[in-house]
Amino acid sequence: MPPDLDSVLDAVGPRLRALRVQRNLTLGEVSAASGVSVSTLSRLESGRRRPNLELLLPIAQLYGVPLDDLVGAPPTGDPRIHLRPIEHHGMTAIPLTRRPGGVQAFKMVIAGDARGSEPELQVHEGYEWMYILNGSLRLVLAENDFVLGPGEAAEFDTRTPHWFASADGKPVEMISLFGQQGERMHVRARPKRS
Repeated sequence: MPPDLDSVLDAVGPRLRALRVQRNLTLGEVSAASGVSVSTLSRLESGRRRPNLELLLPIAQLYGVPLDDLVGAPPTGDPRIHLRPIEHHGMTAIPLTRRPGGVQAFKMVIAGDARGSEPELQVHEGYEWMYILNGSLRLVLAENDFVLGPGEAAEFDTRTPHWFASADGKPVEMISLFGQQGERMHVRARPKRS
């Protein structure tokens, strides 16, 4: 789950002020070089004005820093995935991908008692693929009721009424690939012939 937008935007002002002070520039000098008015710069630095791309781009160019530095974006040169678990209704989802959009991968751990035993079917946009690592997962798809064990997989359009939870009250670990816009995972069943 992305960080809270308000806290990200609140941190931009102090970064702008620190960069200006570090470079020993006045608001007037920054305004003259960037084309952003002194009053707008002052309000940005104090947090009384929400930053936007049109304001931040010329300031980032003036200071010679990537836009990511102004908004506190995570570094992109590190290939390791920095896992920040997301907990929701007794389920923990650990993102395994960092790029926005497209198919997203998660390792999910579902507590044994996380969702009760009475299915509350839901629908939403997307397409999901699940692979069970450990435990038994009960998956209800419309009128069908399945139990999946380690090594089994399921895939379905999430516009189909669905619900899943532990089948036996014990924790379940699984890998989930989810395409919010209905993207599907592509699996090659056999190698291409040369």
